[in-house]
Amino acid sequence: MKVLVVGSGGREHAICTSIRKSSKLEKLYCAPGNAGIAQIAECVPIGVMEFDRIAEFAAEKAVNLVVVAPDDPLAAGLVDVLNEKGIRAFGPNKAAAILEGSKAFSKDLMKKYNIPTAKYENFDDPEKAIEYLKNSKFPIVLKADGLALGKGVLICKDYEEAVAGVKEIMEDKKFGDSGNRMVIEEFMTGREVSVLSFCDGKTIRIMTSAQDHKRAGDGDTGLNTGGMGTFSPSPFYTEEVDAFCKKEIYQKTVDAMSAEGRPFKGVIFFGLMITADGPKVLEYNARFGDPEAQVVLPRMKNDILEIFDACIDGTLDRIELEFEDNAAVCVVLASDGYPVSYQKGFEIKGLDAFEGKDDYFCFHAGSKVSDGKIVTNGGRVLGVTAKGKDLKEARAKAYAATEWIDFDNKYMRHDIGKAIDEA
Repeated sequence: MKVLVVGSGGREHAICTSIRKSSKLEKLYCAPGNAGIAQIAECVPIGVMEFDRIAEFAAEKAVNLVVVAPDDPLAAGLVDVLNEKGIRAFGPNKAAAILEGSKAFSKDLMKKYNIPTAKYENFDDPEKAIEYLKNSKFPIVLKADGLALGKGVLICKDYEEAVAGVKEIMEDKKFGDSGNRMVIEEFMTGREVSVLSFCDGKTIRIMTSAQDHKRAGDGDTGLNTGGMGTFSPSPFYTEEVDAFCKKEIYQKTVDAMSAEGRPFKGVIFFGLMITADGPKVLEYNARFGDPEAQVVLPRMKNDILEIFDACIDGTLDRIELEFEDNAAVCVVLASDGYPVSYQKGFEIKGLDAFEGKDDYFCFHAGSKVSDGKIVTNGGRVLGVTAKGKDLKEARAKAYAATEWIDFDNKYMRHDIGKAIDEA
């Protein structure tokens, strides 16, 4: 098979790494890719939102499968464009990608089909939102309705902070048009768990659990980011939690989307909160999580191209997912100042230390080649991942491996997976 992966981050590097292991693979392309992906695939300078150029390239190279990885092109309908041109694509179409593209839609879906989630209200008028807050319990959560790079969520401790948050989202448009509508949601407490799944429109297959760390600073302080690190599996995702979610959340979500005339084919990411009242859905994503993919995919035994085909063809019921009986931890090396402002263009040294080491991975998130050198090119630069017999060993190995890498402005959290010690 000739395969084109659309995207340029650590998630796409992890996907390309998995695809490279497939016996079905003949040629691997990535658009636009990054310096790390370029070592295992042919990168082409086409942006993820350049739909016509992506389709033209796929047709010209006789690509058998296009894997659409990021949220923006999925929500905007790249899969639809490719399918209309007779090009096979993995990922939800525009109608199904609304599961992530609109938080108001997903909350209404959960309410309609009795899928456990936090109490909420949707607003498209900032004055009505502020009026609602007057009788609300705090802390409270404000969510921009649309896509916001994983950052469109504000947790407000009191009324004054919430009013400022409404203005930030709906009037100042901090998250752009994503803030035209807003969800106000009760604040839930408990353990957060991420669960990825493959879907073919009717069947769902659950991957191993993971847990992301969104805040920029140690101890979950600072601003929300796209993710500063993750580990898999989560010790808080017990057999009891799994049984409940399979019955009350996972299959019900797939069935709900089908009932709404929006059959979902691709990856559904379930962001869960394990509350005192049981598991509830925090959010849905319509694609692999980033950096969750960096710890889940290295542990998966299956041929990923076989799974992609089964999701597209509606034959996922014939596949059982298999994962290694071990653990993985990913620590993100970022540019100091992320997610607000940061410098780019610093040479990255030490990457060759990962060569030939089966338990270690260095997934590139923001890198490029400049004057023959690999340099930083983003807020999140690398995802240093290690596998171990258990979470503690994987964590120790991942942090040891972060020392192999050096670049000016290097920043990371030092407590990724610290919850492991409390489990």
